[in-house]
Amino acid sequence: MQTSKLKTLLIYKYLEEFSDDGNPVSTTELIAMLKEKGIPAERKSIYADVKALNEIGCNILSVKSPKIGFFVADRRFDLPEVRLLIDAVSSAGFITPNKTKVLVDKLESLLSANQAKTLKSQVYCSGENKCDNEEIYYIINGLDEAINNKKQVKFVYKRRNIDKEQKKSFTEKTFTVSPYALIWKEDHYYLVCNNKKYDNLINLRLDRMKKIEILDEPQRPVSEVSEYDVFNSADYSAKMFNMFSGDTDEVTLLCNLDIREEIMDRFGSKIPLKAADIEHFETTINAAVSDGLVSWIMQYGKDIKVLKPQYLADMVAEKARKIAELY
Repeated sequence: MQTSKLKTLLIYKYLEEFSDDGNPVSTTELIAMLKEKGIPAERKSIYADVKALNEIGCNILSVKSPKIGFFVADRRFDLPEVRLLIDAVSSAGFITPNKTKVLVDKLESLLSANQAKTLKSQVYCSGENKCDNEEIYYIINGLDEAINNKKQVKFVYKRRNIDKEQKKSFTEKTFTVSPYALIWKEDHYYLVCNNKKYDNLINLRLDRMKKIEILDEPQRPVSEVSEYDVFNSADYSAKMFNMFSGDTDEVTLLCNLDIREEIMDRFGSKIPLKAADIEHFETTINAAVSDGLVSWIMQYGKDIKVLKPQYLADMVAEKARKIAELY
């Protein structure tokens, strides 16, 4: 490559790596960096290269404060955006500690060296709730391919055993399923699928899968095992509680006014809120009736009462009775 072209590319590389609005890189510093690569440069040529880079849309600004120099003003991701992505990766339980570190390093490379250094001191990564399944990327890729091609998949599913000796052991079972969607919810990644032995949808955690194999058999139409002609991830996820599957029903709740914000956070601001009395309101939702829904209702104690369906109210009462018997 011609030295002049290489010089222009290196200038952009150095500015991308080392500059930001609080830390511009001076012409003198750029000349010194280029000299280390054996490329001579004059101040006038640096300005010409920066002008050429701006002409193709690199958006490099020249400033005189806090010091004289150049910086890249328009990065693909801003600092708050990278921070948000790093926090998401760090808190995701289905990403192993090793892959978390690699991903965080890649995200930090989107920033300048000074920004990344500042960010590194603020980010906390805990490995306590991280999985140890290093196949997770391969599993995600395989499931995504199977979903797009409407093929069945086979994999080994691992569950932790509970035993009196407190030995850490696992049970492994092979599943063959029709995959429909991947959903990240409540800090876990789930596959929504159908076990061909049954006529319903189930949710399986990706971090418990291994040895995935895409089969030649076509997936079972989702309309045969659910209410959907075309699977709707957003609608399905909104109806699940703690990712327990169940039959969807219309549920009417009597709620204390103090929890209206929490109810809208969970179901969206467009749900109906009908005043019942000076301290309560009613709302009606569509939800999968399951143990997950029962547990979610019970966490609010006397602040939520199930008005209908009656069988759900009976489920809550029965669980409350069994809990009371323990004490």
